Amino acid sequence: MSLTRRDFARNSAITGAGVALAGSVGALATAPNALASFDTDSAEGAADARHGVGYGPLVPDPEGILALPAGFTYRIITYSGRTKLESGEFTPSNHDGTAAFDGPRGTTLLVNNHELKGPRANWKHPVPLTEGLVYDPAASGGCTVVEVRPDGRVAEWVGIAGTSTNCAGGATPWGTWLTCEENSDKAGVNGMTKDHGYVFEVDPVDRRANRDPKPLKFFGRYDHEAVVIDPKRGHAYLTEDDDEPNGLFYRWVPPKGFTYGPGKFRELADDAGVLQAPKCYDSGGRFVDDLSRATKTGTVYGVDWVDVPDRDARTTPVRKQFGDGEVTRARKLEGMWWGDGGAYIVSSYAREESPVQHDGQVWFYDPKRRTLTLKVLLGVNPDPSKDGAFDGPDNITVSPHGGIILAEDGEGVSHLFGATDSGRTYPIARNDLNVGTEEEPEYSEFAGVTFSPDGKTLYANIQDPGILVAITGPWKRQKR
Repeated sequence: MSLTRRDFARNSAITGAGVALAGSVGALATAPNALASFDTDSAEGAADARHGVGYGPLVPDPEGILALPAGFTYRIITYSGRTKLESGEFTPSNHDGTAAFDGPRGTTLLVNNHELKGPRANWKHPVPLTEGLVYDPAASGGCTVVEVRPDGRVAEWVGIAGTSTNCAGGATPWGTWLTCEENSDKAGVNGMTKDHGYVFEVDPVDRRANRDPKPLKFFGRYDHEAVVIDPKRGHAYLTEDDDEPNGLFYRWVPPKGFTYGPGKFRELADDAGVLQAPKCYDSGGRFVDDLSRATKTGTVYGVDWVDVPDRDARTTPVRKQFGDGEVTRARKLEGMWWGDGGAYIVSSYAREESPVQHDGQVWFYDPKRRTLTLKVLLGVNPDPSKDGAFDGPDNITVSPHGGIILAEDGEGVSHLFGATDSGRTYPIARNDLNVGTEEEPEYSEFAGVTFSPDGKTLYANIQDPGILVAITGPWKRQKR
């Protein structure tokens, strides 16, 4: 049953703007620019830490890799071109989305995406073409599985190969990883031998389950970013990173009677279920064409869902199959994480291609109320080269210590940063590894932010050159 505009307007009048502000993360509300104004090296940062917000100023790393608050340490788990897989090849480069799972005998298993686009010859360290695990032998991307053992030893192997531009993805409630291709090249384009733009399932525990990779075509073919599964209703939610026109946030409704579990997606037909795009409207019943229109945190939109005509995009990209007034778009729809009974969704930034410019939004979709609520809004960062401001959030995770953690993929300095329930932000790490020059420094984005199952270790990636780190320290519950 659709949620009509009249219903939403009536409910909003009754319940007010707090209609979807439930959950442990609460209203991550802040005014524009507030999230981009924290001085990571100031006395204010230390004062905030003393009062329960964050962990204090970041301390420069003598090794030139990761600046952390006092008392925190990091360990390099994999490093492209230095560490090796079980099969002897070097760890692939361009680390991106990651999730952590409980493994056998006390191990932690991480599935690590490698965002490698185009022919294999373009990359020094593509994902090796391991027999039985290859989708398209011309493609360079894929996933590796990293096993971290209780004694500190690390092993790494290929989970899937021959996919393209594996950006984000999402963990399933049954302990597998859905890896997303942020590239929709067809066979014959850029040397590819098969169509791309799909989602694939990777099992971190059962290696045999990953043989003969099958694209989950019912999720659609487009430039995928992330995916989450509603464990109660069975719906999947997916993001698309594209423009001209801006991309979409999708919902997949499973076929009636479908039972989830490891490998069950393989049994579905390519056209199983229904793929839908959102149509949002405000409390007055007015259609909202783009999520950048929201300029205040706490903004709530009602959501209806519109069926996608051709999810495999045989002639027309999915996002172009809708005309003006039919769906709601957003620029740089990137990371997602399921928590507090809904999906946290990141719009990394908006520029001239959007109605209103910003340097990042975090939305919360409440499937029960069918509403989107703006939780975090970053004003445009006037000077990305200066440390202290946050911009361009990408990957996201809900912290077991309260609030959310975001990985920056913006301009200039790159951070991992947290946001408390009330929207106060604090730095967790800064990438000190300069991959540019002394005259023109460049710092790669962070990605793959995720906590270990026990909540004691924060894993994250520095995409270029491809470094997976484990951060430990005196984690504490973050106050509002």
